[in-house]
Amino acid sequence: MTQNDESSQVTDQEESRCGFVAIIGAPNAGKSTLLNALVGAKVAIVTHKVQTTRTRLTGIAIEGATQLVFIDTPGIFAPKKRLERAMVSAAWRGAADAEQTILLLDARKGISEDVEGILAALTEAESQVILVLNKIDLMKRDMLLALAEKLNESGLFSATFMISALKGDGVDDLRTALADKAQVGPWMYPEDQISDVTMRLLASEITREKIYLRLHEELPYAITVETEKWEDRKDGSVKIDQVIHVQRKSQKGMVIGKGGQMLKKLGQMAREEMEEAFGHRVHLFLFVRVTEKWQDDKDIYEGMGLDYVE
Repeated sequence: MTQNDESSQVTDQEESRCGFVAIIGAPNAGKSTLLNALVGAKVAIVTHKVQTTRTRLTGIAIEGATQLVFIDTPGIFAPKKRLERAMVSAAWRGAADAEQTILLLDARKGISEDVEGILAALTEAESQVILVLNKIDLMKRDMLLALAEKLNESGLFSATFMISALKGDGVDDLRTALADKAQVGPWMYPEDQISDVTMRLLASEITREKIYLRLHEELPYAITVETEKWEDRKDGSVKIDQVIHVQRKSQKGMVIGKGGQMLKKLGQMAREEMEEAFGHRVHLFLFVRVTEKWQDDKDIYEGMGLDYVE
């Protein structure tokens, strides 16, 4: 994946800067949408379902002489299951690794129970955070200002921005402000790189997104996609074998569909996006496997880039 922007060249007169920015928030606040908007390309899957992001995803953007490395994290909530604990752990680890932290809130939902928990944890850690209120196009101005005022009473926030990540409103101003606060230093990644996600993980995420989009009403979260084999071929194409893990036989039938039509459609959608993302032909083979306790499989966690949390 590359980004082509001639204006991003660092001139001799400019001092290079690099900054690491974590994006945290409650589930479905719009973190992945914001990451994609800040980078200017799709590096994170986006669906209307909460808790879509399961691992830390990195997006890289250039703003003048500054390289910004954004860390998109899973939504933070009160976890109950092992996978949920691993996701929340990844989110807080992402915030700890960053120099700047954005707390993204869905302005329509206000201060939910999940948000209260995040605020309490940030207060305890004595963190300085940038508050970003999202989906402002769906809010009345007076209600929005009242929410911002109430949140700023905590003293947690060094700045407040109001944006629509989906429409792009306010995103450029946010990116510029983040670049201004970045530390002087060399860039950490090549100029044309927009993510440090491995190709295998990205391929798994693309297929998982298509499953969520096509089967969001029928299929629960008890599903994951594992890229088992990746074979680069002499003609420049790549052969990818993926396993879709489900927990019950009935779920397997939903993914395969009548006469295999659903699986065929999912494969076509995923393959087309992979070819666009990777820049070469993809031969994608999907298999559906009933793995009742995949959420207890350490190897699958490793493939997702998550720590196995006891």
